[in-house]
Amino acid sequence: QVQLVESGGGSVQAGGSLRLSCALSGYGSTSCMGWFRQAPGNEREGVATIKNNGVTNYADSLKGRITISKDNAKGTLYLQIDSLKPEDTAMYYCAADPGWFRGVCPLKYEYSYWGQGTQVTVSS
Repeated sequence: QVQLVESGGGSVQAGGSLRLSCALSGYGSTSCMGWFRQAPGNEREGVATIKNNGVTNYADSLKGRITISKDNAKGTLYLQIDSLKPEDTAMYYCAADPGWFRGVCPLKYEYSYWGQGTQVTVSS
């Protein structure tokens, strides 16, 4: 069973930056990992994904402000968010899946493993 634990969220002012971390532990294949977010009253949306070969996939609305990366030695997934906006306020979740996908890992998919989330609040 794969366990995911997010950290790094917090309250920041607009224009600031945050780096979220997701620690991966347990046993299981994780060919795809990603970050998702959900604001109150909104559906969960995909932010960025990364394949085990390093291929990334970003939400169009966030391209240029976010960077997903992975440190395999540390078993940690990261999400760097720059130029934060109040509309970035949400709970951010880390997810992983053992499935194989042609091309990139999907942003709209029910991944098998999920963390508990870390809250990001951006004030104007």
